[in-house]
Amino acid sequence: MADALKDVPVKSVQVEALVVMKIVRHCASSFPTTATGSIVGMDLEGVLEITNTFPFPTVEVSSSDNHANDASSLAAAAPRAKANVAYQNEMIRHLKEVNVDANNVGWYTSATMGNFINLNFIENQYHYQRDNDKTVALVHDASRSSQGALSLRAFKLSPTFMAAYKEGKFTTDSLTKSKLTFNDVLIELPIEVHNTHLLNSFLYEIAPPPTEAEVPLPASLSEMERNPVSIPPYPSLDQLELSIDPFLEKTCDLLLESIEAHYTDLNNHQYYQRQLAREQTKITAWQAKRKAENAARAASKQPLLPEDEWQSLFKLPQEPSRLEGMLNARQVEQYSRQVDGFTANISAKMFSVRGNLLPE
Repeated sequence: MADALKDVPVKSVQVEALVVMKIVRHCASSFPTTATGSIVGMDLEGVLEITNTFPFPTVEVSSSDNHANDASSLAAAAPRAKANVAYQNEMIRHLKEVNVDANNVGWYTSATMGNFINLNFIENQYHYQRDNDKTVALVHDASRSSQGALSLRAFKLSPTFMAAYKEGKFTTDSLTKSKLTFNDVLIELPIEVHNTHLLNSFLYEIAPPPTEAEVPLPASLSEMERNPVSIPPYPSLDQLELSIDPFLEKTCDLLLESIEAHYTDLNNHQYYQRQLAREQTKITAWQAKRKAENAARAASKQPLLPEDEWQSLFKLPQEPSRLEGMLNARQVEQYSRQVDGFTANISAKMFSVRGNLLPE
């Protein structure tokens, strides 16, 4: 029975509300630099419960450095750095001493406009998942969450991609044999935010807003203390804004950049195919010439020349890895889904005011 429960794959993720607040605070304070950290918890019958988290130490970069993205690059690679691995083990040891959940179940990272699918993300998740398949990566989009809607998602690498990444071959033939596409890179898991019983009790004790439009004034101070006046929530007028969402414009710009990067990768692969075709044409011509020479030598009873000498004379170009193109295609899909989500609200607004837009 214990072995059966141990082999149950992770189907969903349950995150404590305090963990969510810690991640949001860390990512917001580090914005726009990438923020990363470790998450701990336990797996219970296919539900990965995340009960605590702690950030990785930040690396200070000198202001004289010419590379502007060094800080973000170092922070993005922090989960697999040797110093941070030792720091993580030390923190887990301290958590065990105070008798709390101290099982590492993955890591978290911040993102901007959904831009997180890259080699650093894949290498970090592979670093965790190769030792423990029940680890996930939490992605918090700080820019999207700043608009009032929490953006927290959980991902893990698919078994097919794990096998391909372990082999290290992302050629056309290997991808065709394994039937690996950009849709098979990541698996998204549903997230549920869990509150403690104490917090739930506090939420239930919060006084509801008044149901009447006019609240009668209290007759005395004691009555005011017994029945405090609850201020109704302030109405949100953001939904009435008809301007185009700036996040939609930025997402469209990022989508165009990803499409350009995709075409660049496609042009590189086409260049490789042209180079390969030229070399194969030369090899075919050389082999035909060598066969003719050997036929003439055989007729004159002379020793034949080796026909596999072309391997030392010609060098076939090496096929570039298709991993970058696959991740870029997955990022394009991510941006496309975001654009689809943005345009749904904007289209509804435009439809509601179409009467004012049409000429009379």
